[in-house]
Amino acid sequence: MKAPRFSLCAAALAAALLAACSSGSPRPEPAKLQAIDPVIDVSQAWAAKLGSTVNFPLQPQVLGNRVVLAADDGTVAEFDAANGQRLWSANAGDALTAGVGSDGHTSAVVTRSNQVVALAEGRVLWKHKLGTQSYTAPLVAGGRVFVLGADRSLTALDGRTGARLWHADRQAEPLVLRQSGVLLAVGNTLVAGLSGRLAGVDPDTGASRWEVPLAAARGVNDVEKLVDLVGPVSRQGSVICARAFQAAVGCVDAASGKLLWNKPAKGDAGVRGNEQSLFGAESDGQLVAWKAATGERIWSTKELLWRRLTAPLALGRSVIVGDEEGWLHMLSREDGSPVNRLKTDGSPIAAAPVAAGGALVAVTRSGGVFAFRPD
Repeated sequence: MKAPRFSLCAAALAAALLAACSSGSPRPEPAKLQAIDPVIDVSQAWAAKLGSTVNFPLQPQVLGNRVVLAADDGTVAEFDAANGQRLWSANAGDALTAGVGSDGHTSAVVTRSNQVVALAEGRVLWKHKLGTQSYTAPLVAGGRVFVLGADRSLTALDGRTGARLWHADRQAEPLVLRQSGVLLAVGNTLVAGLSGRLAGVDPDTGASRWEVPLAAARGVNDVEKLVDLVGPVSRQGSVICARAFQAAVGCVDAASGKLLWNKPAKGDAGVRGNEQSLFGAESDGQLVAWKAATGERIWSTKELLWRRLTAPLALGRSVIVGDEEGWLHMLSREDGSPVNRLKTDGSPIAAAPVAAGGALVAVTRSGGVFAFRPD
């Protein structure tokens, strides 16, 4: 199979507008932050350092009270989110392009040399060479490690040995994004983002069970036709809500393989939500809330325009997003009004914040790990 062609513009996209990338037009100045009176009192619980920068598409892995993180230099570390204690740390032996996947026993990352590396309790278990790059954290589940390639191939590996169990090729797209894609398990179905479609796959064989388009390619050239699903996603039971890059947001019932709804949306980061609402940041920094059942827009706010926001976290009464200046913005789940603002180390927030061990945990590009708790 021919290797996919990568546009320099697409390869550089992490939180930038596709239009700006293709046209070269400058990005507007980020909105100035206004003074706020905190409605919810929150304080820093602990802080740690990963030991390296984080410039790849990190996906923090939450395992109850623990969180597994990784850094550019191959460092993989597990922390107790309750107190910040580093439970173990290991190195994959090469710089990373994707991570972290974990089932609580085995963690997995992908390196720049296209190797899947499995680790446990501070040591490397095995390595497996891929035939393609990957920017999506491996999924570790059911004694297997599943990998979504940049060419949207799927590979299943034995979790104990790294031996390949099956591989499913897809027709390579002319352009792909160096961003996290979609890969998760729903019951006994492997669910993956394949171009603009959400697909259900048999985890034992790689055979397709269903495919649902969230968005279709448009335009006349490869850049304009680029359509892909980006992570993270929101999952409530069998319902998965996801974003198609710069095209749409929508929800699919993974049990039946049916599209529930989709709506036009111009964003480049994933979505998160709860049973009532779905939240996401548009490329211009507008934060939007939709009804999870219908896709009807509930509210939007322009308080954070052009601040290069992460995917959000819905936590309690708040929706939390990180920005390029290291701020964590807490907004009301009901109307998007600001309720607090938390400072980290001033470098961009590297991934969507997560909740673990009763704490809000965020990672910065400089490798800082920060945890906050309500007072």
